[in-house]
Amino acid sequence: MKHFLQENDFSPEEIKDIFTHAFAYKANRAQRPTSDLAGQTWGMLFHKKSTRTRVSFEVGIRELGGNPLILDQSSTQIGRGESVEDTVKVLSRFLDGLVIRTHGHEIIEEFAQLGSIPVVNALTDFLHPCQIFADCMTILEKTGSSQDPYSLAGKKLTFYGDTQCNMANSWILAGALFGMNICLAGPPSFAPAEQILQYLKKFDLPATFEHQTDPVVAAGDADVLYTDVWVSMGCEEEAEERKRVMSPYQVTDSILTSAKPDALFMHCMPTHPGEEVSESVLASPQAILFDQAENRLHIQKAILRQLTQS
Repeated sequence: MKHFLQENDFSPEEIKDIFTHAFAYKANRAQRPTSDLAGQTWGMLFHKKSTRTRVSFEVGIRELGGNPLILDQSSTQIGRGESVEDTVKVLSRFLDGLVIRTHGHEIIEEFAQLGSIPVVNALTDFLHPCQIFADCMTILEKTGSSQDPYSLAGKKLTFYGDTQCNMANSWILAGALFGMNICLAGPPSFAPAEQILQYLKKFDLPATFEHQTDPVVAAGDADVLYTDVWVSMGCEEEAEERKRVMSPYQVTDSILTSAKPDALFMHCMPTHPGEEVSESVLASPQAILFDQAENRLHIQKAILRQLTQS
C-alpha cells in the first residue's frame, strides 16, 4: 500500500517517473490515456473550500478513465461526529483511493493508517505536496533544464510572507529532497516552526534553508520568488495583525528587480493583489501563476498513476 502524504513518500526513482509521466501527459493530453485508472472510483473528501485542487483532481481522474466522487464534510456522517476510523473503513470497501483536503496533518495520517486504499494529500495545514511537485515541474519547464526534479539542485527560491505556512514547509522539504536553496523571508516571529524541523530530523533530511528578515537581501541571486496569502483558511481572526507584520514582505517591483534578471514569480493562488504581491508584479511576464495551476492537473495524474502501480 502506497500513500502520498508528503513529498518524500516516493523514492527518487518513483519521483523521476512521476515527473516523466507528468510531462508526457501534458504533451499528449489530447490522447487521454484512459487506461491508467480504468474502472476505478476515487473519493475526494474536502474539509476546505477549493477551486484548483478540486477541479484538477476531478478532471485528472476522469482523463485517466476513473470516476471521481466528490465528498464534503457537510454531506457525510463525519460532519456529524462519525469517527475517522469508521469512515475510512467504510470508504475502503467502496473506493479505490481517496484524495483528502483537510486541516490537521494528523487527520490524513489517520486515514492512511486505518484504511486499506491509497490516500493522497490534497492539502493540510502542514504540507501541500501536490502543489510543490507541480511548481517544480513548472520551474523545470520554464528554465528549459530537464524533466528531472533533481536537476533543480543549486537553484535558489525565496518564499515571502507567512514562513510558517504549509507552502513554506513544503518548500523546505522540497529543498531538502532536490538540493534547492530555500530562503524564507518573513517576520522574526514567523521563523520555521518546530514541527517542520522535527520532521527533517525524523527522516534524516538536510536543512537546506535559511530564514531572512530583510526582504531585499533575501531576493539576492534568487531564481524564483514565491509567495502565498498572508491569511490562510482558519487564521481569519489574526488577519489584521498578520497584514501589519507581513507588509514589509510584499513582493513588489523593487523586490523582483533585486533577484536575478530572469527570476520567475510564483504564487499558488488565490492572490490578494496589493497585499502579498503588487498588481504590477502579477502583470509582469515573469509571473507564471497560471502555468503552475495548469500543471497541477498533469502532475496529479502522474501521482495517481504511480500509486496504482505500487
